[in-house]
Amino acid sequence: MEQHPATTLNFYISAPRPCPYIEGQREVRLLTHLPHSRGAEVYTLLNQHGFRRSQTMAYRPHCPSCNACKAIRVLVPQFEWRPRFTRTLRRNADLTRTIKPAHATQEQFTLFTRYVQARHASGGMADMTALDFAAMIEETSVTTHIVEYRVRGVLMAAILVDTLPDGPSLVYSFYDVEQPQRGLGTYMVLDAITTARAQQHPYVYLGYWVENSPVMGYKSQFTPWEVVGNA
Repeated sequence: MEQHPATTLNFYISAPRPCPYIEGQREVRLLTHLPHSRGAEVYTLLNQHGFRRSQTMAYRPHCPSCNACKAIRVLVPQFEWRPRFTRTLRRNADLTRTIKPAHATQEQFTLFTRYVQARHASGGMADMTALDFAAMIEETSVTTHIVEYRVRGVLMAAILVDTLPDGPSLVYSFYDVEQPQRGLGTYMVLDAITTARAQQHPYVYLGYWVENSPVMGYKSQFTPWEVVGNA
């Protein structure tokens, strides 16, 4: 990896823990702290090598016997608008989109908690407190914002987004699980792609994709996409 001329990074290997995506596997991560100064510049470089951000840490899978996790990005200019995507946009035409600073609110935390308990009750986020949630939203070394989607003032969905030079990196999204007909998870990705195209960004970073994973498999529908780095 190219070394940053003014920043020395120390990398760590995490202790193995149960993999959240593949049953029976153990997950190991390669980790580094993002510096307070030039954090965005350093993370942009790391991102090109398959790293993702969690608060002020950058991480990448480092599992000795598995390479299933692939960091992927959508190729925005070539994105294939399928009929079902158009239907998803139409079903959510009543949503109001607002870009907010990366500051956590009680309203967001309430929606997040409902989402996690319904979709990821056995995962590591299920026990997050309001302080944990605030740290996830607010602790960042890069330019970050949160996009809220509302209907008649009611928060329906939100997504945390890092702004990178070549396009948005989607960090985490959550939404009202009692509105399955809307396809809100898909809608937020489509909205990010639409926005990136309008801003002439070539990519939207979707994070890690794991083939055949019920949690991550949905990402493969946003074609064409490509793997970033060797993650």
